[in-house]
Amino acid sequence: MIRILGNDLIRKFEAFVPKSLAETGDPVGLAIGTLNKPIKKVLVTLDVRPEVVQEAIEQQADLIFAHHPPIFRPAKNLVTDDPQNKMYADLLKNDIAVYAAHTNLDVATNGMNAWLAKAIGLNNTEIMAVTKKESYKKLVVFVPLSDQEAMIAALTKAGAGKIGPNYQDCSYTVEGTGRFTPVNQADPAIGQLNQSEKVAEARIEVIFPKRLTAEIEQALFTAHPYEEPVYDIYTIENYIDEYGLGRVGDLAEPLSVLDFAEKIKTIFGVSGLRYLSKDSNQLIQRVAICGGDAGKYYPTAIEKGAEVYITGDVYYHVAHDMLAENLTVIDPGHHIESICKKELTDLFTKWSQEMNWDVTIIQSAINTDPYQFI
Repeated sequence: MIRILGNDLIRKFEAFVPKSLAETGDPVGLAIGTLNKPIKKVLVTLDVRPEVVQEAIEQQADLIFAHHPPIFRPAKNLVTDDPQNKMYADLLKNDIAVYAAHTNLDVATNGMNAWLAKAIGLNNTEIMAVTKKESYKKLVVFVPLSDQEAMIAALTKAGAGKIGPNYQDCSYTVEGTGRFTPVNQADPAIGQLNQSEKVAEARIEVIFPKRLTAEIEQALFTAHPYEEPVYDIYTIENYIDEYGLGRVGDLAEPLSVLDFAEKIKTIFGVSGLRYLSKDSNQLIQRVAICGGDAGKYYPTAIEKGAEVYITGDVYYHVAHDMLAENLTVIDPGHHIESICKKELTDLFTKWSQEMNWDVTIIQSAINTDPYQFI
């Protein structure tokens, strides 16, 4: 098996969920420690709390992967009499790194809100509120036939060749003949100075996110055997990736508001929830869901035709506005996002098996929900 650094896991994760998808000011990424070290055990959690840190110490974890960043506000001092500061000190003392994927995981195509929508059984889902759009470019490059596989591999590793959430390693090639004559101070990889040359070449086409242009060009220059590579980059007008908060979709069959609320309790394992409805017996089928504190997005849920909106931390005055709009709302709390623990653990374990990594992924057993119901 292959021993890996923390950077190896995070590099693969950030190809899956780029940090660029995060909201401005959201402290995603490495928060504590270093990723430039070997890792053998990763603890996946929703929140980084003192009891989770103790769990990581007991499990001898090298890395905590969290959804909620551990440092939202700068520390005013480093006095360890403060429980929060002591938690940071314990992490550093035990050489445990902490990485967080927050709003970037929320909006990712196969991220938090997609998992929540799947858990409640929504079909025909779409993004509730688009927050990010990513444009694409196309690269066309010409290489000798003997170098085409190496070039494709280099471009793919740099982030090219992904189309939608379900396809990767996509490229197109066609064979042809390249013609050139090296002159003056040329130092050709193929051919002789001042002599015309013909080479069997492959034309390779791949698409890539515009933000990766520099990385793609660097990969091309590194892998290409020619002194002067021939390539073109085109702007694509007909393909844009959209990312956003929440999902809207349809239940397989209509349910009453009350029955659906009870179902939500069971699905997410909460002992209590709040709901708003003018008619608890109303049959509903079109549902919007958004993890975390997303009450302010309720107008978008209405625009998408949702009869019910599921989110956490709904405020009193916002609740009145929701009822005035005749929107039914179910608030099972912020902690339903703990669904990420199993999903990320399964995803990282799958990668570990595919890559033959010598690393163990464990799901935190600590319930970090601060609320209880009586």
